Amino acid sequence: MAAELGYIRAMTNKLLLRFGITGTVLAALCCFTPILVIALTALGMASLIPRLDPILIPVLMFFAAFTFWTFTRRQPGEGL
Repeated sequence: MAAELGYIRAMTNKLLLRFGITGTVLAALCCFTPILVIALTALGMASLIPRLDPILIPVLMFFAAFTFWTFTRRQPGEGL
């Protein structure tokens, strides 16, 4: 039973870490490249572009902190 709980915790940590890394990469792509600007312009929603930075910078900081938190929770020997 204890080994089973350890396996579940390891899988949960892996999923959380992957979620954090994915969110950080996506937020960084939207913040530092014109991907979101091009997409919004193509959709006719260019008026939203000036409002992106106050939203995307905190999202990037959240995902970076979340990734760091899940990375520090890992047990030695756990892979990604």
